[in-house]
Amino acid sequence: MALDRWIALLLLGVCLVYGYTAWFTMDAQLAPFMQRNPIWPSTFPKVLSILGVVASTVILLGLESSEQKVGDIDYRRLGDYHLGQALLLLGLMIVYALSLRPVGFLVATSGFLILGSYILGERKWHIMVPIAAVAAVFVWYLVQQVLGIYMRPLPGFVGG
Repeated sequence: MALDRWIALLLLGVCLVYGYTAWFTMDAQLAPFMQRNPIWPSTFPKVLSILGVVASTVILLGLESSEQKVGDIDYRRLGDYHLGQALLLLGLMIVYALSLRPVGFLVATSGFLILGSYILGERKWHIMVPIAAVAAVFVWYLVQQVLGIYMRPLPGFVGG
């Protein structure tokens, strides 16, 4: 079996477990007043699990086009790709997730966007820094003020 089908099989298992959790365990914990809402907190995970199962099944059954195009990844030539950048971005995502509480949302998100764009090759600091700061403040405002979900904007020692 080809590498893409092994990955699809793994993703199918993950989507099935995720779907089981969304369909059966998340809904059992809802408060009685939320059970009459048309959209529950488990609605988006349910949709994601269904889409994941469908996409994985399509790949497993080989229903997608099988001819290799110019932009397709050849697993036999993984050394030719930018694996260093991908691994650095994965590491940066982990550091970002771990630093959200200690340093606050605005600092962590701005740092993630700046360092992520630097890893991907952007070198114009006068563009990266303002865009990252505006994006972080905009997302924080939407989550905090519009959705009403509290997110610590600054580090605790600064007063966040």
